[in-house]
Amino acid sequence: MAALGDITAIMAANEAFVPGRRIKFDFGVDGVILLDGVAAAVTNEDAPAETTLRMSLENFKALAKGKLNPAMAVMMGKIKLDGDMALAMQLQAVTAKIKL
Repeated sequence: MAALGDITAIMAANEAFVPGRRIKFDFGVDGVILLDGVAAAVTNEDAPAETTLRMSLENFKALAKGKLNPAMAVMMGKIKLDGDMALAMQLQAVTAKIKL
């Protein structure tokens, strides 16, 4: 399975961010991925974001592979959301850009 650095590189190569917005995936002890649409970059920097999604790295991989429904994951508590819900809903278009 892909490591955090590999996932970050894939997302960066595919410009998997929302222009002008910052979204952070927080994987706890496994690290973070910051989709920085302001700087047009994808990094592992733990910086402030408008929306933060907290989940396990394994659940993120399942989400990226289309094996985990985002709405169901939120309802089941597998994804916790802080911030702008409308911005989080734009992530399906972002995750469609990556293939793990």
